Amino acid sequence: MSPSTPEHPAQSDGDRPARADVPPHGHGGQDDSAALVDSRDRGSFTRYRVMAFITGGFLLLLCVEMFLKYALQLNGVQADGSAAPVLGSWIAFVHGWIYVVYLVAVFDLWSRMRWGLGRMVALIAAGVVPVLSFIMERNARVWFEETLAARNGTTGRE
Repeated sequence: MSPSTPEHPAQSDGDRPARADVPPHGHGGQDDSAALVDSRDRGSFTRYRVMAFITGGFLLLLCVEMFLKYALQLNGVQADGSAAPVLGSWIAFVHGWIYVVYLVAVFDLWSRMRWGLGRMVALIAAGVVPVLSFIMERNARVWFEETLAARNGTTGRE
């Protein structure tokens, strides 16, 4: 930051001179702050939705793998007597790591929305119960819209 003199006001952002009538980034008053929080909340919800669909899809794929492997023993058994993978043993591994990312997305959304613990538990369970992630995503969308509407003082879906 360069020194401030009457003929050269202090520099705040690289080469742009500081102006008294323009607040610094992220401090644009009540309206800018509410818009920023709203934008971040929407981003958090979008990340949750993406992870809910990916987690749900891989969970269904894992269920198909388990059914084909254990119920039908489609690929037979290995030398040690265990059932051989049908689609691949990588599915469980990938689902596990995707579930971890899903948990981070759930926690981020839950903490931003300041929902009760019951909603977080329901969203966490959605990642391990087949098809529930798709149902809970729809419920979370309703909760999200209601929370934003209450926070902004509107009626909700407009």
